[in-house]
Amino acid sequence: MTFTYIFLAFLFFSLFTELFLANRQSKSVVLHRYAVPAEFSSKIALEDHQKAADYTLAKLGLGFWEIIFSKVVLLSLTLLGLLNLLHLELLGYISAGVWQQVALLMSLMIISSVLDLPFSWYRQFKLEEQFSFNRMDVKTFWIDFLKGTALSVVIGTPLLWVILTLMDRAGVYWWGYAWAFLMGFILLATWVGPTFIAPLFNKFKPLEEGALKDKIQTLLDRCGFVSKGLFVMDGSKRSAHGNAYFTGIGKSKRIVFFDTLIEKLSPSEIEAVLAHELGHFKKNHIKKRLFLTFAISLAGFALLGWLTNQMWFYEGLGVTPPIDGKPGGLALALFSLALPVFTFFITPLSSLLSRKHEFEADAFAAEKTNADDMVSALLKLYQDNAATLTPDHLYSAFYDSHPPAPIRIAHLQSLT
Repeated sequence: MTFTYIFLAFLFFSLFTELFLANRQSKSVVLHRYAVPAEFSSKIALEDHQKAADYTLAKLGLGFWEIIFSKVVLLSLTLLGLLNLLHLELLGYISAGVWQQVALLMSLMIISSVLDLPFSWYRQFKLEEQFSFNRMDVKTFWIDFLKGTALSVVIGTPLLWVILTLMDRAGVYWWGYAWAFLMGFILLATWVGPTFIAPLFNKFKPLEEGALKDKIQTLLDRCGFVSKGLFVMDGSKRSAHGNAYFTGIGKSKRIVFFDTLIEKLSPSEIEAVLAHELGHFKKNHIKKRLFLTFAISLAGFALLGWLTNQMWFYEGLGVTPPIDGKPGGLALALFSLALPVFTFFITPLSSLLSRKHEFEADAFAAEKTNADDMVSALLKLYQDNAATLTPDHLYSAFYDSHPPAPIRIAHLQSLT
């Protein structure tokens, strides 16, 4: 029972921390709602500043209920025995073995998706609609949900079968083989995803010939970056938010712009945004994050390999280990449910590393393009996406993958 108390302690401490930080963020946003920060007063209208404040508060309000609900679901699945009940129920239809364990994990995935539906629906058709960001219709929402679920089943079923088979038959070091297999799968998915998976949800068309494409190609040549193409994605089909990103690896690298981004920014601003993304590539941020992911995943698999044989791990989380001595599916389910409770507190380290990379990418953009264009682009994006200019410093340090607007823009201006 000792592990039960440790789990509950981490669970409630993480809950307290999440609510404490959300409360600080709310207070900071409300406190500064009635005046635009001095450094932005000539560029951001009070109406836009207040819209960003209200949008932030609305997201925090929804987030509060998501936090509470997620903790209730976690407790229900673990200590209150619903996962154990699901396991026993499936044994009534599928004999014990790898396929029963696959069914358990896929059932858990589908249940989680269904439980998240009300929040996704509210976020899209109430919250985003309220602030004029939603462009998705009900039909598209359900098509996306069904496609995503079907894709998870089609890809997840054989993936889980291989991992669970390795757990069952590969001996004491199964976790090493499973890790190698999963990392190989991730690399393959990263390579083929832009060509075969992304088009299932969005339409991509080559960037039209013209001044913008010429400007971008010149930047790519200047930076020594070779891609498989420049594409525009129909992001406006779902949202008014804008973005740009790299996808793929090796020769399959693509550069993708949301159509909403092209609508809002000038060619010079788009060039600056792309230079920032190129900065991530040139500074090896993508490789570093990939290697870090691989290292953390290896440690996670090693930990899972040890926990699989610890009876207190199952019993402490409300599950009776199967009598056949092959608890792979249950171990994987419990591990995926419980691990975030313990890793929650390393979130600030991940955020800090990400912000460091953002500063480096901004510096690269300022070197290769005009820093003023990057500042102008950021201001437009903060304004159009209703991002708050006055986040709480503790909340931002804990969660934010990008530096707060005042700090980021001041850094860019110092480079001019």
